[in-house]
Amino acid sequence: MLGPVILAASRSDKMRRFVSAAPGTKQVVDRFIAGETVDQVIPIVQETAAKGLELTLDVVGEDITTVEQSYAARDAYLELIERLKDLGLGTKAEMSVKLSMFGQALEGGHELALANIKPVVAAAAAIGTTVTLDAEDHTTLDSMFAIHEELRKDFPQTGCVIQAYLFRTEDDARRLAAAGSRVRIVKGAYKEPAEVAYQDKAEIDKAYVRILKILMEGDGYPMIGSHDPRLIAITQELARRAGRKLDDYEFQMLYGIRSEEQERLAAEGHRMRVYTAYGTDWYGYFMRRLAEKPANLLFFARSILTKG
Repeated sequence: MLGPVILAASRSDKMRRFVSAAPGTKQVVDRFIAGETVDQVIPIVQETAAKGLELTLDVVGEDITTVEQSYAARDAYLELIERLKDLGLGTKAEMSVKLSMFGQALEGGHELALANIKPVVAAAAAIGTTVTLDAEDHTTLDSMFAIHEELRKDFPQTGCVIQAYLFRTEDDARRLAAAGSRVRIVKGAYKEPAEVAYQDKAEIDKAYVRILKILMEGDGYPMIGSHDPRLIAITQELARRAGRKLDDYEFQMLYGIRSEEQERLAAEGHRMRVYTAYGTDWYGYFMRRLAEKPANLLFFARSILTKG
């Protein structure tokens, strides 16, 4: 299985240097990363919104090591929100945030991340949008869920992410599937041990469907993060059985993947949100995209060989 190997490489400084220097890297990175700066990503936001799609914007760069970097991450999101406000795009784009980028892994990180995220959530609410807390590896989740619960006291629209491959997630889904909640379900993209996570793709898919059923039958707002045609069809059937209208849930897909399908679902009346990442520290995000799908890795390898 190449996925676990690639995920391990996502934490390697040596591999980071190799991949960054490879001649074909930029071509592939550009497929998944919308740009390095706010100025580069804003035209993509405008173009995507014009197609009837919505967005969730992620400023990449979770591997921080200093408090100052956590403040810079906070400020990067505040700048993004200000730009969306100026252009009247607040209702078209929400934010996705990794709390590690806000200092969660540093000393006193839980309190630091909470302090950093609060002004971002408040600024997002002021322009008519919201923030979703991304899930990271399993050791960070109790802190993430605690921060999510705290934020929802003043900003109940704050969302969070759950990962189907973790054994704990069915219980988390039951707890979160309450009125007013916004929950994104994904398969999971971190290297997790067998003690806490399913390792077999078929088992992960089964877990995904069980969790999706919990969310659809609950009182919250499910956000389905998947490109899998079978899971998309299952989602539509479970929504129908649960009596949900098309605006009672949404699909989410990554920027650069299955763009025609994104537009097709939007044309059918579904809410379709494009997860759009940008920033200079793209390596960890990029490697997880390669690990998720072998075709992405083959595309990358061909680009290197043809550019070499």
